[in-house]
Amino acid sequence: MKKVIGVLVAVASVFGVTGLALAAEGASVFDKYMQLGSNNLSLVCLAAALAVGVAASGCGAGMGHAAGGACTGVARNPEVSGKITVTMILGLALIESLTIYGLVIALILLYANPLLG
Repeated sequence: MKKVIGVLVAVASVFGVTGLALAAEGASVFDKYMQLGSNNLSLVCLAAALAVGVAASGCGAGMGHAAGGACTGVARNPEVSGKITVTMILGLALIESLTIYGLVIALILLYANPLLG
């Protein structure tokens, strides 16, 4: 019973705070860009595209190199293909995280730009 009451209090407090946060009025992100001029918006869009593009191209090259090395390793020693595959998949996940960081930077530039104030 105590858990149910605790959950209900937590849910009620979240809904109460959410109403206060969403009630605030403010200019949208694109209105702030337009106050600074349309040239600023185009430069931010270009920076976001470059952030994602450079991150994706670098990670794509790294993934290709990793997959090629794994294929070479399996061709030389087929008995350890399981270990090589697991290591390659872990490495590919870490490489892919860099692309996700580039996407996060692009989204921050577009929607939560700290330079707009």
